[in-house]
Amino acid sequence: MEYLSVAAARRVVLESIAATGAEPVKLEQSLGRVLAEEVRANRDQPPYDISAMDGYALRSTDLTGIPATLEIVEDIKAGDMPSKTLASGQCARIMTGAPMPPGADAVIRVEDTEALAAEALSPSSDETTSHSTKPASGQVAGYLPQAGERDSASLRENLFDRVQINLSVKPGNNIRRLGENMRNGAVVLAPGTEITPGVIGVLATVKRAEVQVYRRARVAILSTGNELEGLDEPVDPNKIPDANSYALMGQVQALGLEPELLGIARDDPEELARYLKRGLEYDVLLVSGGTSVGVHDYVRPTIEALGARMLFWRVAMKPGHPVAFGKAGEKIIFGLPGNPVSSMVCFEEFVVPALRRMMGHARTYRRTIEARMTHNVKHQPGRTEFIRVLLVKEPGGYAASSTGAQGSGMLLSMAKADGLAVLPAECNGLTAGSTVTVQLLDGTVFQDDAGFKE
Repeated sequence: MEYLSVAAARRVVLESIAATGAEPVKLEQSLGRVLAEEVRANRDQPPYDISAMDGYALRSTDLTGIPATLEIVEDIKAGDMPSKTLASGQCARIMTGAPMPPGADAVIRVEDTEALAAEALSPSSDETTSHSTKPASGQVAGYLPQAGERDSASLRENLFDRVQINLSVKPGNNIRRLGENMRNGAVVLAPGTEITPGVIGVLATVKRAEVQVYRRARVAILSTGNELEGLDEPVDPNKIPDANSYALMGQVQALGLEPELLGIARDDPEELARYLKRGLEYDVLLVSGGTSVGVHDYVRPTIEALGARMLFWRVAMKPGHPVAFGKAGEKIIFGLPGNPVSSMVCFEEFVVPALRRMMGHARTYRRTIEARMTHNVKHQPGRTEFIRVLLVKEPGGYAASSTGAQGSGMLLSMAKADGLAVLPAECNGLTAGSTVTVQLLDGTVFQDDAGFKE
């Protein structure tokens, strides 16, 4: 069978994938899941015009001459409703989030005002202070009495019943309008939305204690080969530790899933068939090793004998060209190479987008960036090559350098890597200073397309 390009192989995978069914989850357990339903607002937010600042609600037409002095006729806290309509020359002391009083069309910040003492406490008082522009009792300009300072509340309220406005404002200043955040009945979240902390806040705002999300895919991982040594087996110098099962486990877990490790199947068709039958009970089966064309590579013929239809098993890429993909009914099978780096790279290029598509994500691909290659890179045209690289921030962008030798069995090169530099199939190599596309390996940010030319 002719080798497929990376892009063609990815198309085959994604065209074979459908989102899993939906299930309800409580809001407290929804982080990282994907909405499977449309969510609408259940009220206007905010439910009325509110103040965006601590300050004074006023009529902007009263500020034709600056400074202007206004009478404070009401205090409005968040949660209160105004009780008075402002007339000319009046204002209301208002807190952030409190509803605007009738008659007011703007809010001015406390910082742009100065509290004024009353002209008289009583007609005969010796404590009369006339037209003072300084707060009484050593208070700072614009001071607002706090709830815990009511030992002389009556005196203080009388002393500060006027305010000097030092700045003119236009209508609408520092006002959050009714419904500007969301309108009752409007769609606020669409299916396919990943539930982030911000989305959880929106869901709480519209009182959704439970939401429908796409079900998490159930993934099984199987390693194959007589040469493998299990993690719980004694060290045998003639064996190779089974790193693939655990590296793949980590990659699956990084997507928010908990895979099932099936263990190691030896190179025996009957034993392999038993393991594969168990693996086909899951939504996705990842099999590493045994997918090439060697005489003892039994995975492909054995799984076909179980009713699977293999859609491809060679891709023009390096590392990882013996990767295979098939379906058994609605079950998805990936045959990944036995070399650890090849297996992990193939997971990034094919399994990541497949699993994210199954879980309803709109963005299925790892984020890519452009970087400056710090050294020459040789490349034989014909295959898309993925080079493990380290990234360093520099003025204007990033610099990429190889993690070292790029053999497909050198797992340390993958452990050190920040990303995969992508060399397109037609590329003749890179010179130092060339721009290269790097597919990031770390992090949780994804994008709509692959982001690189193949």
